[in-house]
Amino acid sequence: MTVTQPVTQPSTPVVATRIAVIGPGAIGGTLAAWLAESATLDVVLCARSAIERLIVDVPGDRTIDVSLPVLVDPARARSVDWILAVTKTYDVEGASRWVERLLGPSTCLAVVQNGVEHMERFAGLVPPERTLPVVVDLSAERRAPGRMRQRRIGELIVPAGALGRGFASLFAATPLCVSPVDDFMTAAWRKLVLNSAGVVQALTGKPAGVVRNHRAAGLMHGIALESIRVGRAVGADLEDAVADEVLTRFRASNPDATNSVLADRLAGRPLEIDARNGVVVRLGAVHGVATPLNAMAVAILEAAAEP
Repeated sequence: MTVTQPVTQPSTPVVATRIAVIGPGAIGGTLAAWLAESATLDVVLCARSAIERLIVDVPGDRTIDVSLPVLVDPARARSVDWILAVTKTYDVEGASRWVERLLGPSTCLAVVQNGVEHMERFAGLVPPERTLPVVVDLSAERRAPGRMRQRRIGELIVPAGALGRGFASLFAATPLCVSPVDDFMTAAWRKLVLNSAGVVQALTGKPAGVVRNHRAAGLMHGIALESIRVGRAVGADLEDAVADEVLTRFRASNPDATNSVLADRLAGRPLEIDARNGVVVRLGAVHGVATPLNAMAVAILEAAAEP
């Protein structure tokens, strides 16, 4: 009897998904650190200056400590499968230089930034069908170059659909929650309402505990209401009660938590004031919605930033 030995088929090598993260700040560095732990992802950082390691203290008394390639010159970049643009909104011009070099015929761009104008920022550079707006609800602070602290797991919100599912798959091996939603506009405006009220931290120079001052809380509530009414005017499904939810959330947060706009002001860096409050003022003017408190916040912080 002849025994036929089974033929062993050569295994197909697993091709790692190539990801470039532009901007290794608090959010970008945290996301890159989580992604770098996956064996199926090939992650590269795009930064202004070299970073030796990413060290992120994450919930659960654990520290992610990873070393990954860092590019500081866009001319050295090559095309990838996914680009995560996690720069400040005022640095889109700089991010665009990276995107131009990282972009291939099927590259997808995730715009992981504040505000409600994600799609407009890279319009004309990346086709809209390959551009994914991402709302970030993640508490993270940058302590030093390459060193971050993540206070809670948080959530990334994306539009429902194939592109959103593809983005979610990148984080499948992490505890980060990626939530696809049908009404992304409303989700983005809900986050903007929160961010707009958070400007009071930058105005007072105090962390989240400033909400315990009843006058500061009233100002935050008023700013949030203006943002809600502008959001409704552009089509978001928002009730005035969202302003109460914003105050509840600030009161429940760590009183020492510092949001990014306060951290930037304390460090003497430019502020994302246009993406947080300026957009409310601009769109309010278009739709006939009064926004005096948001306008006041913009005027004070812009004046304070002048030499």
